[in-house]
Amino acid sequence: MPLSGAAEGLVPSAELTPAALPFLRELGDLKRVFSAQAPGSIAERLFALGWAALVRGDAPAAVMEQVTGAALVSARLGDLDLATLNTLGLGDDAVTVLERAFDEVTHDLNPALAQRLRAALARGRPVPGPVPSFVGKLAHQPRAGVTCPGHPRILLQPAENHAEHCLMVAVYGVLASPWHGADPVSVFLAGMAHHFHNADMPDSGYSGEILLGDRLDTAIATARQACLDELAATAPDLALVITAALAPIGGDVTPEARAFHVADVLDRVLEIEQHLRAAGLTMQVVLHDYGLVHDGPVKTFHDRILADAGLA
Repeated sequence: MPLSGAAEGLVPSAELTPAALPFLRELGDLKRVFSAQAPGSIAERLFALGWAALVRGDAPAAVMEQVTGAALVSARLGDLDLATLNTLGLGDDAVTVLERAFDEVTHDLNPALAQRLRAALARGRPVPGPVPSFVGKLAHQPRAGVTCPGHPRILLQPAENHAEHCLMVAVYGVLASPWHGADPVSVFLAGMAHHFHNADMPDSGYSGEILLGDRLDTAIATARQACLDELAATAPDLALVITAALAPIGGDVTPEARAFHVADVLDRVLEIEQHLRAAGLTMQVVLHDYGLVHDGPVKTFHDRILADAGLA
């Protein structure tokens, strides 16, 4: 859908339309899906698994496919990943379940990209392993919330962290890559690394950036370089690849930069929208649209209980 200002020189957002938002919202909720398997949200843990695979030397393309494919199926299956399904005794049916979840949510995905990601489901999530210290720092660094120069900060709890944001930007960026003819691997890597600086730089938001003034770029570059130096100490080739992936995102000239910015701005805004949607949730939606008290042998009795309690 072209932007309304396309005639004024703006680049159209290609195939992005409001029809894409429901699934992007659903994916964004991976920041809020937890289980007893491990601490942290699914998004936070996929971020760590992705970096473990990258520093271990797995091919970036393979990591992109595994992490993105895992995120897509987790939108519906949560933490029922390949390893868990195998543990639960599904055997050969485990991959079939993952494929079923993938097919349910990817109707509008670019066919070539969908085929590539679907094929990676049989490999499951990346294997855990050691990660650089910046991975843990980003997972513990909260996002700033809503800030504006001259105004007090608006805090929305629970706050997302930078690992979760980076993971979602990486995944959204892969999905947006075909819209701009971008390399999904480069976009994925840019998403995974674009907040390197916040490992050592607490997030003060737009307000803080304005107050830092002409020292902002120096602060960001110094903090980002610390992460790249840590990466170079154990994976020098990867550090060069990450540097190259980050280079174009300061603007929107390249296809990769455009796909990245589609992902970044959507995640930033959808995260705030999620809080507003939750605050506006009604019992009509919960009970009738979503069928919280769903069909079953005691449905009639449950309905009577709710009616007697004044909740129906």
